[in-house]
Amino acid sequence: MVNALCKDGKFHKVKAFFSQMEAKGVFPDVVTYNTLINAHSLMGNESEAFELLNSMRGLGLKPGVYTYNAIINGLCKKGMYERARGVLDEMLGVGLSPDAATFNPLLVESCRKDDVREAERVFDEMLGYGVVPDLISFGSVIGVFSRNGCFDRALEYFRKLKGAGLVADTVIYTILIDGYCRNGNVAEALNVRNEMVARGCVMDVVTYNTLLNGLCKGKMLGDADELFREMVERGVFPDYYTLTTLIRGYCKDGNMNRALGLFESMTQRSLKPDVVTYNTLMDGFCKIGEMERAKELWGDMVSRGILPNYVSFSILINGFCSLGLMGEAFRVWDDMMEKGVRPTLVTCNTVIKGFLRAGNVSKASEFLNKMIMEGVSPDCISYNTLINGFVKEENFDRAFVLVNSMEERGLVPDVVTYNAILGGYCRQGRMHEAEMVLRKMIDSGINPDRATYTAMINGHVSLDNLKEAFRFHDEMLQRGFVPDDKF
Repeated sequence: MVNALCKDGKFHKVKAFFSQMEAKGVFPDVVTYNTLINAHSLMGNESEAFELLNSMRGLGLKPGVYTYNAIINGLCKKGMYERARGVLDEMLGVGLSPDAATFNPLLVESCRKDDVREAERVFDEMLGYGVVPDLISFGSVIGVFSRNGCFDRALEYFRKLKGAGLVADTVIYTILIDGYCRNGNVAEALNVRNEMVARGCVMDVVTYNTLLNGLCKGKMLGDADELFREMVERGVFPDYYTLTTLIRGYCKDGNMNRALGLFESMTQRSLKPDVVTYNTLMDGFCKIGEMERAKELWGDMVSRGILPNYVSFSILINGFCSLGLMGEAFRVWDDMMEKGVRPTLVTCNTVIKGFLRAGNVSKASEFLNKMIMEGVSPDCISYNTLINGFVKEENFDRAFVLVNSMEERGLVPDVVTYNAILGGYCRQGRMHEAEMVLRKMIDSGINPDRATYTAMINGHVSLDNLKEAFRFHDEMLQRGFVPDDKF
C-alpha cells in the first residue's frame, strides 16, 4: 500500500495511512521507512528524507545500507555532492559496509561535473572498501576520461573492465566509439563497432549518430551514407541528430543537393528542423556564393516560426561580405540590431574583412569605431586585418596609429601585426624601415616566423642585395624554418 502511494507521489495519503496504522497499534518498520525515504529522495525532497531518517532512529530502528544509498542517490541527483559525501561518512561511521549502489551515484555526479580527479578518487575508494565496480562504475569513469581528452586512460579502464570479467554494453561501446571519433581515428571506431556487434550488443540510435558524426567529420561521406542505409534497414529510426549530422557533413563537402534531399527527408519523417538545421544549410549555400538560396531558407525558417539567432545573422553577413556585397550585408546588420540581437566579435571582424575585400579601407576603419561604440571590443584579429589593409594601400602612418591604438586598449601586437608592416616595407624595397620593424619585434619578445624571413629575403633579392638575402636565409635555417628557395 505504502509503496503504491509513493510511486504515485501521494505522500499526503501516506501520512494519513500512517496515522491509521498507529491508531491500530501497528508501527512502520525499516522496509516501510526505506520505501518512503527512497521515494522522497527520488523526488528531490531531501528535507523530508532526512526527517524520516531521524524519525526512524527515534523509534529505535536502525537505518541500513539501502537507507543511506537512497539518500546519497537523491542528493547526487540534485547536485548536492558534498552533502552526499557527508552521508557516506556517517554511514561508514556507524559500521555499515558500502556497495556499488553507494558509490555509483557519487561517481556519476563527479563525472557529470567532468571532475576527473574526483571520479578517479571515488573509484579507487570503492576498490579500497572491497567493492566490485559494475558496468555503471566503469562506464562513468570511461566516459569522463574520454570526454576530457584522456582517451588513453579511458582505454585503460576498458581493459580493467574486461579483466574483471564484465561484458561491455551498448553504452560503454558507444563511449569508446565517440572517443576514437573525437581523436580522428574513425577506422578504430569502426573496429569497436564490429566487436560490439560480434558480442551481441545492439547498436541504438545514439551509437549510429556517434559513428555518423565521426564519418562526416572525417569526410567519409560514402561510408556515412552506407551506415545510414544500414541503420534504416535494421529498423533503427533516424532522429533529428542523425539527419542534422548528415546535412552538416554534406554542406561542408559542398554537396548542397544531397543536403537539401536529407532536409526534405527530415520533414517527411515528421522531424522538425530547428535554427541549427537552417543555419547549417544557409552556411553551406553562403560558402558557395549562392546567397539567393540562403535567403530563401531564411524566409522558410521565419515562416515556420523559427527565430534567427546571432549565428543566423552572422552567416548571412559573412556570405555577403565574402562577395563584397556590403550594402546587402548591412541590411542584414540593421535587421539584426532592430531585433535586439547583439553582434559578436566574429561578426564584426567579418565586416571589416568584407570592406577590405571591397577595397574600402576607410569604411573598415569607420566600422572599427562603430563596433567599439556598440560595446564590442576589438581583438588582435580586428586590428591586424585593418593594419594589413592600410599597409596594402601604402598608408604606413595609419597602420602605426592603429598599432598605438591597439596597445592603448591593452592588446599586444603579435607576429602577424609586425609581419604585415614589415612585409609592406619589403615589397616597397624599404629595407632600412623593415630592419627597424624587425628589431622592434625582437626587442618586444616576439620571435620572427617563416613569413618574416621570407619577406626579408624577398625584399633584399628585389634590390639585388644577395649577401643580406643569404644572411637571412641562413638565420632562417638555424631557427628551424624551411625556406622557399626560389630566389
